[in-house]
Amino acid sequence: MGRVLVIGERARVAGFALAGADVRPADDAAAVSRAWPTDISDVAVVVLTPQAAAILGSQLAQAPTPSRPLLVVLP
Repeated sequence: MGRVLVIGERARVAGFALAGADVRPADDAAAVSRAWPTDISDVAVVVLTPQAAAILGSQLAQAPTPSRPLLVVLP
């Protein structure tokens, strides 16, 4: 079973840790880029804040289709 990865502003993502998600707080563009893993083969779902999704836009499109996790952008 894959893991759930949550990336975004600390105030918006901290609560996901209570559900067992791998939470990576990132409050600026550099932190968001560092939070994106180099190997996503064991990631089933990625939850992003809108700001993190905007920053990672091009990286998300480059992920290979067979190993691409389900992407969810918070409202």
